[in-house]
Amino acid sequence: MKTIGIIPSRYESTRFPGKPLIQIGGKSMIRRVYEQALKSKVLDDVVVATDDQRIVDEVKSFGGKFVLTASHHQSGTDRCAEVIAKLPQFDTVINIQGDEPFIDPEQIDLIAKCFEDSHVQLATLVKAISSNEELFNKNIPKVILNTLGEAIYFSRQTIPYLRNVNEKDWLGAYPFYKHIGIYGYTTKTLLAITKLQPSGLELAENLEQLRWLENGYKIKTKITKFETLAIDTPDDLKRLF
Repeated sequence: MKTIGIIPSRYESTRFPGKPLIQIGGKSMIRRVYEQALKSKVLDDVVVATDDQRIVDEVKSFGGKFVLTASHHQSGTDRCAEVIAKLPQFDTVINIQGDEPFIDPEQIDLIAKCFEDSHVQLATLVKAISSNEELFNKNIPKVILNTLGEAIYFSRQTIPYLRNVNEKDWLGAYPFYKHIGIYGYTTKTLLAITKLQPSGLELAENLEQLRWLENGYKIKTKITKFETLAIDTPDDLKRLF
């Protein structure tokens, strides 16, 4: 089984234009993500997927690999699908977020190992929620798991709702999980899910993984202990220092 890590990267971010090229400790963010991905023990190759020549030039400057993609893609998943259509020799794809400069390579390996089970179509990571601030933050997607470690549902609301338990006591009464936004797919599944139309639940919650669940796909999860730090806004960058 051959596995590729793809880092979707676009320049025109609404909240932080040009963020792949911002400097963090003397290196661009996209370079830091790429170098962390290279530390994975299971990836056979790593490429940046972008539609912007400025990002291409930066990747070239540090000797990285890239694939130039179309500009119309609505998600990183769609961008990954275009890349894998051009590189069909890979069996599985790990979609690595381009705005997480300190992603731990063990997280990449953890999700890739899900595909040692030939029945797994899609995979992602979750992390135990440890504070009420996270638990009730609607910007942090929550996920419910079944006994097989598969995702049943994702929501920006706090799920499940604990009836007859005071909200301040919820964390001690039930194991809550948040979603960590790294995905793995078999090549066949990736090409199939990008042909699906947006679903009602996806549009309601603005979470693309609900489209897959609504269409009958199963999403395997693994629990990580590592925190992720995404740079979505200039304020996020300031908090690094």
